[in-house]
Amino acid sequence: MAAEAEIGTDAPVKKRPPKLLIIIAAAILALLLGGGGLYFFLSSSNDSAQGEAPVVARDTFIFNLPPMTVNLNSAGSGPAYMKLSIALEVANEEMMTQIQPRLAKVVDAFQVYLRELRKSDLEGSAGIYRLKEELLRRVNLAIYPAEVESILFKEILVQ
Repeated sequence: MAAEAEIGTDAPVKKRPPKLLIIIAAAILALLLGGGGLYFFLSSSNDSAQGEAPVVARDTFIFNLPPMTVNLNSAGSGPAYMKLSIALEVANEEMMTQIQPRLAKVVDAFQVYLRELRKSDLEGSAGIYRLKEELLRRVNLAIYPAEVESILFKEILVQ
């Protein structure tokens, strides 16, 4: 009876693929996917570079503002000053002639904003970038409908 029990309990054994075969198949699949992705990336960047129109440099005009010296908001500490020389980049000469009669408005908008700044507001490149963006916004409001393309700092001195 013991022999019959051993024979009766044997279940059919399922064959599994060897682990090495699974690892090789996964590696081949990864290589194919990686190669296909690389091919797609390289071919799409070449197509877009060939299809782009050449960039044409535009002429811009520079309008220099008079240098400004303002005392900053010191908030209890000693006095702090900022000397600033700014140039405005405009698209054409017509914009320059439109800015000229509104120059007092531009300087006033700058002075009001700059006097409220603290020395800590101007620290680092992020502070200077925020200053540039805010001055650009203010000059465009002051000279509307004319428009300035960018603010160029010629000199910034904070003491």
